[in-house]
Amino acid sequence: MKTRLLIVSDPPIAPGYLPRLRYMCQYLHEQGYDIHLFTEEREPLCFEHTYPITTISTYTGSTLDWLIKSIWSLVSNWHERHFAQAIEEQIRDEHYDGVVCTTFSTFPLGAAVKIAQDRHLPLIADIRDLDEQVEHSTYQYAHQQWWLRPFRSIYRAIQLRRRNKAIQQANIVTTVSPWHVEFIKQFNANVHLIYNGFDPKQFYFQAVPTDVFRITYIGSMFGHYDLSPLYQAVNELHLDKVVIDIHTPEQQPVAHTELGNTIRQSSIMLVLTSKRTHGMMTTKFSEALGCEKPILCIPSDEGCLAQAIADTHAGIATESVDEIKAFIIDKYHEWQEDGYTHQCVTNKEIFNRRYLAHEFETLLHHSAHL
Repeated sequence: MKTRLLIVSDPPIAPGYLPRLRYMCQYLHEQGYDIHLFTEEREPLCFEHTYPITTISTYTGSTLDWLIKSIWSLVSNWHERHFAQAIEEQIRDEHYDGVVCTTFSTFPLGAAVKIAQDRHLPLIADIRDLDEQVEHSTYQYAHQQWWLRPFRSIYRAIQLRRRNKAIQQANIVTTVSPWHVEFIKQFNANVHLIYNGFDPKQFYFQAVPTDVFRITYIGSMFGHYDLSPLYQAVNELHLDKVVIDIHTPEQQPVAHTELGNTIRQSSIMLVLTSKRTHGMMTTKFSEALGCEKPILCIPSDEGCLAQAIADTHAGIATESVDEIKAFIIDKYHEWQEDGYTHQCVTNKEIFNRRYLAHEFETLLHHSAHL
């Protein structure tokens, strides 16, 4: 019989639609697992999938409805309980062999724990982000309305307590960086590293000559990012045909189906981080690695990301204007000669999503109940 997995997740929304989740589901489906993904209804699911996805409605769309339910959730954990109950009603007559939960922050960890305990099933918790990875919670709560920000400390304390308790109750925990592994060990010793990798079908090297030397950034633009060293370096170099392309969800967004082509048409891929962050192994690092494009990381996080860039020979991580200038000049001369750039990376296979999905499957096999 096929192994049946119940997978629960926060909503796969634009622009990326949770590539880590989607690739894991697709891989497991291709390997013969019978999977069913449950997630919260948020927006249309604009990506192809060959496995069933069921969305659960939570909010009506009005601010008042959201506010009342948010306050009640803070007091009673209603959000998680509602989500778990809605799923359990739909799978009442279904058999599953295990529960897998992947989460950006905390939701739906609580729901996954409840379902797993009610059905006496093993739970694998995949933690993609931690509140503590950025100082002052600026990463997790930057989206909140201004009038909610005074309540951050209360909300944060309650959510972290619930998250930590849920992590403790998981049979296996997976997460995205060595820093995250070490942090989570205080709650659950059975934690394993599964990087955010690249899809080899979309992110691969191909020589694409271009008429301009394009330095490209793709991703969100958080307040703790600083582009000034790059602009200073470019202004001081006075090179012809240098273009800095910034693509954010709000400005010149790139469709997820076009990411590979956009990277291959770039001469340098820009990765932004901060010394205030920990363990943030941005997906765009691995996608640039897959396309074998030079990576300029500003600044060095002096941690996991800088180490990964060094270990794979993918580029440099620095805030030194002189080092940035030297890196740009080196790649610029390569572009002048060949019409494109090609970074001779090493060890990129450990960031290949197929390899990482296989690692996840191995963990499933080692679970005492699967």
